[in-house]
Amino acid sequence: MGYKGVVAAAAQALESRQSPAPQPLPQQAPLWAHEQWMQRLLRHSERVGASGEIPVAAVVLDEAGRCIGWGSNRREAQADPLGHAELVALGQAARLRGDWRFNGCTLLVSLEPCPMCAGALVQARMGTVVFGALDPKRGALGSCLNLATAASAHHHMRVIGGVLGEPAGLQLAAWFRQRRQQGQRRDGKPAARFRTD
Repeated sequence: MGYKGVVAAAAQALESRQSPAPQPLPQQAPLWAHEQWMQRLLRHSERVGASGEIPVAAVVLDEAGRCIGWGSNRREAQADPLGHAELVALGQAARLRGDWRFNGCTLLVSLEPCPMCAGALVQARMGTVVFGALDPKRGALGSCLNLATAASAHHHMRVIGGVLGEPAGLQLAAWFRQRRQQGQRRDGKPAARFRTD
């Protein structure tokens, strides 16, 4: 199976919530591989948004490019303030690896990580972070602040932003627009006029 086939099989497994069969991949993934993963994440995010969660999804790939963790926002469903897609994926990957260090790994996420998630990625020593939409209000990997290069960061990760950023941003904007038009939160209480957290 070639590189594209391995990426497609792993992405298909992400959608079906199964772990892909391990297949070796090149150490440095090309941009088209990031775009393929991001397309899968956006499709998954669409389903997440339909369930009432903010449509954000993430995946962690190991050094060989194998999917070792995936997640989507679960704050509403689990009443968990830590239920961000990045943290869910990171936790699953840590349990699978039996280690909290991710120096050679890559996290892909459909929205730029917030300060909480970016801090966790620095603490986890994530090798590369690839994100879709910029978050001009809370983005902590370049938009508002950059925790990846902050003087206080003991680990500096490679950051690639804006991969399929336009469709990712449009998806989020449409979801928030629909929520405002509906005028209520998932629990039936009135929604804030414009709330992105």
